[in-house]
Amino acid sequence: MKIVTVVGARPQFIKCAPLSKELSREHDEILVHTGQHYDHNMSSLFFEELGIPKPDYNLGIGSGNQGEQTGRMIAEIEKVLLKESPDAVLVYGDTNSTLAGALAASKLHIKLAHVEAGLRSFDKTMPEEINRILTDHCSDLLLAPTKTAVTNLGAEGIKEGVRLVGDVMLDALMQNLVAAEKSSVLRKLGLREKDYLLATVHRQSNTDDAKNLASILEAFAEIGGNIVFPVHPRTMKFIRQNGLERRCGKNVSLVEPLGYLDFLALEKNAKKILTDSGGIQKEAYMLKVPCITLRDNTEWVETVEDGWNILVGTDKKRIVEAATGFNPASGQRNVFGEGGSSRKIVECLMAFD
Repeated sequence: MKIVTVVGARPQFIKCAPLSKELSREHDEILVHTGQHYDHNMSSLFFEELGIPKPDYNLGIGSGNQGEQTGRMIAEIEKVLLKESPDAVLVYGDTNSTLAGALAASKLHIKLAHVEAGLRSFDKTMPEEINRILTDHCSDLLLAPTKTAVTNLGAEGIKEGVRLVGDVMLDALMQNLVAAEKSSVLRKLGLREKDYLLATVHRQSNTDDAKNLASILEAFAEIGGNIVFPVHPRTMKFIRQNGLERRCGKNVSLVEPLGYLDFLALEKNAKKILTDSGGIQKEAYMLKVPCITLRDNTEWVETVEDGWNILVGTDKKRIVEAATGFNPASGQRNVFGEGGSSRKIVECLMAFD
């Protein structure tokens, strides 16, 4: 089969790495990078570290408003699909790159496979939720990571083409954990194992709202102790735009975005993680690190149900209380599978063909 894979953001590079290796053994994969994430530490470094082949097409779309960015992606992806005439298009997750790939494929009547199908936060104010729903309803092959995802699809009347395959991010984590353990990032940042908190903030509802962003930064300062905060370029732009640098306490180390291996090392050795990222909630669970989610909902409900993740929104008091007092009270389940998801997906694609 000839498969066009569309990626564009950091989480998609991570998911793509193990699956692309499996695909290349038996299929012809054409890799399209939309350029949604274009900063070196958010893009090129991930390709280098994870051994992802150089993209066959780099569309260089860059940032922009939701509609403008998605529209430009659709137009450019369509050109690639018309030129390559693939048997199927493969998309990942819930970004604008995901939706653009899905719409371009479905308009040209090319079979569409969606990795991470069926996730729902049930919050349609999130752009990602709209992207998930529309992509799933365009897809012919829906590759669900969890039983909950399968249930969500069934509730929307989607039952054909649904396959429970586990989570490809678990494949990536298992394949790279040994390499991450060799990282010198803790020494470079002057950190000791389990003696710091790791924080990330990038969601539009948190970065674009000065009140929410200020509340989060003030909570970080009030928590005390070492907090390592790799700052997404978009987040840093809004911190500076709103004059919020002074809200960052001296206990908070603002650092540049990190590569996958260094970040994985920080996750594994953190005492707790504070984040609004879906992928990081999941990685924290896989690494058995308590997670405090700076949102009021999550698409990864299993992490909350098992007591390893707590939703606190942007309320300063709740963030501080969770950072100082929250600890998991139960064990974990294999909700994301036991690895080998990439192989299962390739087998589904072959059967699909």
